Formats: sequence, structure tokens, C-alpha cells
Amino acid sequence: MAEGIRDVCYVTSTAPKMLSNFFQEQQTITFVGCAVQYFVFSTMGLSESCLMTAMAYDRYTAICNPLLYSSVMSPTLCIQMVLGSYLAALSASISQLCAMFQLHFCGPNVINHFFCDMPQLLILSCTDTFFVHLLIAILATIFGMINAFIIMISYGYIVMSIMKITSAKGRSKAFNTCASHLTAVSLFYTSSVFVYLSSSSGGSSSFDRFASVFYTVVIPMLNPLIYSLRNKEIKDALKRLPKKTWYC
Repeated sequence: MAEGIRDVCYVTSTAPKMLSNFFQEQQTITFVGCAVQYFVFSTMGLSESCLMTAMAYDRYTAICNPLLYSSVMSPTLCIQMVLGSYLAALSASISQLCAMFQLHFCGPNVINHFFCDMPQLLILSCTDTFFVHLLIAILATIFGMINAFIIMISYGYIVMSIMKITSAKGRSKAFNTCASHLTAVSLFYTSSVFVYLSSSSGGSSSFDRFASVFYTVVIPMLNPLIYSLRNKEIKDALKRLPKKTWYC
């Protein structure tokens, strides 16, 4: 449920304005609208990073400590991890929003992007942006590198546990437990790291904007499909689909 709400908010923070700009000759957005758009986008993106880390711990517990799973991953702990993820993301986004309001723009205020992203706003600012860059570096370390490191450690233990399973069926079942989450993590981190490393150079090429669309619109739309592939009914329906197409 939390993932579905997050994906919807993630897409609606950028896609509606992007689509409306396609049908307008003068593509403008107010500073307040730009701040609100970035606030929602940042909150959803940072919370996704935290939730993926929490889900990695869930997979680690399910595979490495299956007998203790019910007691360890209690409903109370799950609620605490979800609320903690959103509160941490909210706090980080508010700090970025405060830093954004300290910036001054001398013009021309033209964003070479399809939504208000912090790297593009820093390019337009005519004031010292050292503090904002420092804040972004700290947040990137906490929400990016540390979360990714925790996920890698979790999957390191998971791989070692899977290798100890003797039966092929048991290994396949353990792998299927992690496959959807691992796919979502790979897509999210690969696209976001590429975009923000390329944007740090100071430009925004057409390919960069395409990659931004991929991780802000396409990936959130793919997440429900990726996670639903674990559902047995969905798998059976996909297996029957080619047969029905051939029969018709």
C-alpha cells in the first residue's frame, strides 16, 4: 500500500506539468510551484531509497532467519520502518526546501529540464551555492551511499545463505523471494546515479532528460508489475497468455 501511494505521488509530481507543457507555447512555472514540485519529488525519491533498504532487511530476515521471521518482522516493526522512511525523507526535503529559498536568481531563469530539479536550479543561482552543495552531498551520502551499502551487505548474507541450500527447489524459491526487489533496486539506483553524476557536470543533455523520465515516470509505473510477478496467479496468467494468443 505504501509503495503504491509513493509511486503515484512520485509520478504526479512531475508528469502532469510535463504533459501540459507539450500543449503550451509558453512553458512556465512559478517559483512556489517549482519549490512544491521539487519538495514532493524529493520526498518520494528519498523515501523510496529508505523503503528499499527496509525491504532488503525484510528479505534478509526471510532467507537467513526464516524461523524467526514472524517474530522479528512484526507488524509494529513494519509500521515503524515505513513511518521512519517517510519522516527521514520529509526532514531531508524540508532542509533542501529551506536552502532553496535562500537562493537568488538574476535571470534568465530558464531550466533546461522538464521539471524543477536542484542541480538545474543551482546552475541558475547567482549567489554562493557552497552550503547547498554541501547539504546535497551529505544527503546523498546518507540516503544514497549508506542505504546502498546496507542493501549490498544484506544481499551478501542472502547469497551466502542461498549457497548453503542443497536442493534446487529451495534455491529457486529463495531467489524468487529476492528477484523482484533486486530488480527494482537495480533500476532505481542505476538510473538515478547516472542522472545525478551527469548533471553534476553542469549541463542537461537530451539523453540525461530521457534518463530522468525513465526513473521519475517509467520506473514508478513498472514497480507494481515488478512486485506483482511474485504473485502465483499473475505468473499463471502470463504463462497462459501466449497459448491464448496462438489459439486466436
